[in-house]
Amino acid sequence: MKPHFRQNLVLIHRWLGLTMAGFLLLAGCTGAVLAWNEELDHWLNPELFYSKAPTAAARPLDPLLLRQHVAQAFPDAQANTVPLAQEAGRSVIFWLSGRMQADGTLSEPANDQIFVDPYSGRIQGARHWGDISQGKQNLIPFIYRLHYSLALGDWAGTVFGIIALLWTVDCFAGAWLTFPAPQRKNVAALPTKAGKSWRQRWAVSWKIRRGGGGYKLIFDWHRAASLWLWAMLLVLAWSSVSFNLPAVYKPVMQALFASQPEPGLQAAVRPGGQAPKLGWDAARTRGRALMTALAARKGFVILEEDDLSYDARSGLYSFSTRSSLDVSRRWGSTLVYFDGNSGAERGAWLPTTEASGDTIRSWLTSLHMAAIGGLPYKLFIMLLGLVVGSLSVTGVAIWWRKRRGRQSQARARQQQSLTLQDAEQG
Repeated sequence: MKPHFRQNLVLIHRWLGLTMAGFLLLAGCTGAVLAWNEELDHWLNPELFYSKAPTAAARPLDPLLLRQHVAQAFPDAQANTVPLAQEAGRSVIFWLSGRMQADGTLSEPANDQIFVDPYSGRIQGARHWGDISQGKQNLIPFIYRLHYSLALGDWAGTVFGIIALLWTVDCFAGAWLTFPAPQRKNVAALPTKAGKSWRQRWAVSWKIRRGGGGYKLIFDWHRAASLWLWAMLLVLAWSSVSFNLPAVYKPVMQALFASQPEPGLQAAVRPGGQAPKLGWDAARTRGRALMTALAARKGFVILEEDDLSYDARSGLYSFSTRSSLDVSRRWGSTLVYFDGNSGAERGAWLPTTEASGDTIRSWLTSLHMAAIGGLPYKLFIMLLGLVVGSLSVTGVAIWWRKRRGRQSQARARQQQSLTLQDAEQG
């Protein structure tokens, strides 16, 4: 390796790190909190998430009947997604969208997340997700918004996507810099270096030296923690690109791996958002039939129905389940699409086995969002978020220490030059 190549990598790592430091500090610390997103939200807002059965024999109402209650309570919005999975003692959560306007745009509902008592259909709470002005009921969603967009909207989410892309590049630059520099030809003459292999010299980068304090401890932690957790740091970085910068993620992954078409994105837009001829009850029946047939063709097992959604722009229903192909245990990603008027199947999307790129995407999403592995993995993600924050802080500290050292050397050289000039003049 030529010396200037390593020097250029040092500069890349330094300036990328300084550019990202504040963003990753915030993302890491909020990510540590969001490892417990659901648990904290439920603890802070039990009145929203828990519903008590009136009697031991009581059974939840049909989700489609609950949708009717929501539609009546919020006539200015649309409940176009119906959660089909119901958990005992929990409210049913509906997401509302605005009504389709003549120009194809959607109006903005006052509240977009509605909590319904499954036993009576009573609306037990509503919030505009992430709006901190509504108080503690939106604290965790607000932290979520901070995590991916500084709570500033789509443009800030794009900025975070760019930061995630830089982080992905920096993962490789930083890892390369941990490799030992090539030895000079005369290095074998030095008794302290003689006989050490490249692997032995690289092993030092994985360790925190004993007795080290101050700057040495900071430097060793920054390097060793990055190496030990390198694979997961790359997972977090690249999955963040997939969330916030799909315009980069999709072309890259589609060029490298196979992917499935998404019918919901490819269908033609229907102006005016006309209501489908296929009602919700008929759509659920049709979705179940199509999913059962799909499972038989593809050889997977349906574990649980997840939701039924209608996209007014494309005119397509989507029926999702959690299946044996799903990675996550928190939501279902096995999808079948069908026409809202004719019921004709328009495609399907399988989270794994069908296309390698989509399998990778499913794993990246689940790993990033701590949706696998239960309690141990949640603890790991929480600690990983804190490590990301610490790497940002230690990276800035290392830069500041080296900057001060360079400034001191420059002043010393300047002073030496002035001394020599005075001596010559004297």
